Amino acid sequence: MLQISKCISGGKGLASALVKRAPTVELDWDVRQKSRFDATDSTGRAVGVFLPRGTLVRGGDVLVAEDGSLIRVVAAPQEVLRITACTEHGSPFDLTRAAYHLGNRHVPIELQPDHLKIEPDHVLADMLRAMHMTVVTVQEAFEPEGGAYSSQGHAHAAHAHAGHTHGTHSHDHAHGTHDHGHDHTHCDHDHPHAH
Repeated sequence: MLQISKCISGGKGLASALVKRAPTVELDWDVRQKSRFDATDSTGRAVGVFLPRGTLVRGGDVLVAEDGSLIRVVAAPQEVLRITACTEHGSPFDLTRAAYHLGNRHVPIELQPDHLKIEPDHVLADMLRAMHMTVVTVQEAFEPEGGAYSSQGHAHAAHAHAGHTHGTHSHDHAHGTHDHGHDHTHCDHDHPHAH
């Protein structure tokens, strides 16, 4: 098994031709947030990854093996909830409000200008729909936002927020219940919106 103990964030400093030619390893978020894991790269090589504790691996990062070879990380598509503001009655503030409520629950969130992504959780999906958000289940790469206390150059600490850091703790509540393929795309137009 090929040993890996170094990760270059975004492949910074490496020639793009080298990175482009490198074998790849496709990993979902559950694996990429671990500092120690086994995987198989696109050439069929078994690799054992042993990174410093707390290291999170992002799509586009480059792993450096003990023999000097490079392996480019690809964020694997996985089931996530894509959250958008209701276009008919919504405003950009609705998305900000949803992000606040999710962050307050220590949920890893991917922030985009026009949508949010979280791991499947039917309780949170119901809460968001009650806030007049549109929630759909999709298969996409998941790159949650890092926190202000990230130990790496780009945002990697998914559970740090607002002046507090949290030790490693389980978030099984966000993984135990899945919204299996039920899109339930709707904006509730029957109720007046309280602002």
